[in-house]
Amino acid sequence: MAYDEELAERVRDTVEPGPDISERKMFGGLAFLFGGNMGVAVSREGGLMVRMDPAAAADLVDDRTVTPMVMQGRELDGWLRITAEAVAGDRELDTWVGRGARFARSLPPKKPKR
Repeated sequence: MAYDEELAERVRDTVEPGPDISERKMFGGLAFLFGGNMGVAVSREGGLMVRMDPAAAADLVDDRTVTPMVMQGRELDGWLRITAEAVAGDRELDTWVGRGARFARSLPPKKPKR
C-alpha cells in the first residue's frame, strides 16, 4: 500500500516552508525532515508517524488513536503512530506535525549527504 497522497499534501500545507525542510521517501511512506532530522512521516499503513521527546510521547498514548511505533517487533522510544482519524481535522494535524517538527528542529542539524 502506498502512502496517502492527500494526507501528504495536507502535511506540506501545514509545514512552514524553509531551507531546513526536505522530503524523502522512506519505508514506503513519505518523511518530512527538518535540518536533516525526521520529524513526521506519512505512513504507508495510514496516518502519521511522529517523532517526539520520549518523555512526552508516553503521556500521549491512548492505545486507540495514538500508539507507540513498533518496527520489527521493537517499540521505538519517542516515536508515535497516529491514526488517520486522529488527524482528520486541520487543527489536529497541525498539532501533531508541529510536535514532530519542533522536536526534530531541537536536534543538531545533520550535514547534507553528497
